[in-house]
Amino acid sequence: MRVLDHPIALEQARARLKALADPLRLQVIEVLAGGERCVCDLTAELGLAQSKLSFHLKVLKEAGLLADRQEGRWTYYRLRSEAIEQLQQWLGGLAGHCRTPAPPCP
Repeated sequence: MRVLDHPIALEQARARLKALADPLRLQVIEVLAGGERCVCDLTAELGLAQSKLSFHLKVLKEAGLLADRQEGRWTYYRLRSEAIEQLQQWLGGLAGHCRTPAPPCP
């Protein structure tokens, strides 16, 4: 079975790519690539209101790209490396088929 034929992998890839398509969410991902961060740090670094940031964090978390943990009154977010690796593998499957020539026309 090809990667592209697997419906669950395709739906996960779509959700993750859609979440990453927003420029602000991509900025969040880039910041979190440096390691786990508290919401207060993300708000300050990205210059976003907490309500706006919370919406984007929720989208990224629902797409499976982020994990969070509570410590006291603060929430800390980090990238889920396995989600990034799965997306990388799915994209690699696409790349593997890019050079496949078309069958001859009848």
